[in-house]
Amino acid sequence: MLVLETATHIMLHHFIHTRRPFFRGSGLSRCLGGLAFLLLSLGTLAPGGVAAKGEPALVVVDQVVREPLQQTQPIQGRFVARQSGPVAARTRGTVTEVHTFVGERVKKGDPIVTIDTERLAAEVERRRAEIEHRQAQVEGAEARFQQANQELDRLKRLRESAAFSRARYDDQVSAVISAKSEIAEYQAMLRTARAELALAEIDLAHATVRAPFSGVVTQRHTQAGAYLRDGDPVVNLIDDLSLEIEADVPASRIGGLKFGVPVTVLMEGQPELTAEVRAVIPQENTLSRTRAVRFMPDFDPTQVGAAGEAAVTVRIPVDAPRDVLTVHKDAVLQQGGTAVYVVEEGEAVRKPVFLGDSAGSRFIVKEGLEAGMLAVVRGNERLRPGQPVRFEEPAAEIPKAAAGGIKKDADS
Repeated sequence: MLVLETATHIMLHHFIHTRRPFFRGSGLSRCLGGLAFLLLSLGTLAPGGVAAKGEPALVVVDQVVREPLQQTQPIQGRFVARQSGPVAARTRGTVTEVHTFVGERVKKGDPIVTIDTERLAAEVERRRAEIEHRQAQVEGAEARFQQANQELDRLKRLRESAAFSRARYDDQVSAVISAKSEIAEYQAMLRTARAELALAEIDLAHATVRAPFSGVVTQRHTQAGAYLRDGDPVVNLIDDLSLEIEADVPASRIGGLKFGVPVTVLMEGQPELTAEVRAVIPQENTLSRTRAVRFMPDFDPTQVGAAGEAAVTVRIPVDAPRDVLTVHKDAVLQQGGTAVYVVEEGEAVRKPVFLGDSAGSRFIVKEGLEAGMLAVVRGNERLRPGQPVRFEEPAAEIPKAAAGGIKKDADS
């Protein structure tokens, strides 16, 4: 461009001062003259027929690296709580007070609902009286047994005398046996009464429904004045501090998921997170041919806004990692074929390349580059082969190669 502007300036200057065309003769001679003038101008501006290189161009470079690549498959998952569900009443009665409301956090053992205790307390007293009654029956039966046994001993001593009566002796033996069985019967009744007292005391103790674990109340099923029966739900509770991830993974991808295997977790509005396999559920869905897998987060779910049943994407590995050569996508130009400018000895060198799949912000390089080369990622659009350059390190907005390698979705 500089050569053409200079030639035009020279011809215009000649015409203004001489009022004659710069070239005379036929059209062919004029073309030849113009060509000669152009060649002369090139020779003047750049001795030896080469354009002047000028000042070194400032560019930004990024290194071509060899790093491990692992193919992954994105699977839609969800956050689930290890402990969640309804908290049920363990006794019957009328609700006198509700201690918690939806959205409140409770600790294990905190009161949730209180049931009327008057009837339950009266039932405890009745069972205690029943025990006293059964205890008296046992004591009476033991006294009768002792008396019958003494009479039997007396008859035994008369066995050799004329006053001995065989029939009376046999009746007394039967009386002893009957008294003994009566003791056993009343003792059984006493044990039953004690067990019923224990149940009544348990009901009284459970008149206050308490949180079985720490968590947040998500739903309330009762209110003051309502009547509860055994097993009726009182509130729904979720332990949001023990959230983990569950995903339905195709059975064909289960092989690489062992305990402790790390995976990448993606959440909207969050950077890449990590989790590890906690358990593979040994049950398969016959319709979808998937198995549930539980992942333990390596992060605090409460700090990233996670909630029960919230959607999350899990990248699971589908093969073993392999080393690949990668170059940043900004270094790739489509000018007369795919190429990358690299800096060698202070000059820009154009390298035709053969690229593979994309992996995040980088391309896999199959041919044309070597590890350690400095690829130009900023200012490469205006470079010419052999042009002097000076370079800077990548800007903050240009992601560098990952220290632990890169992951690529299997379907990308």
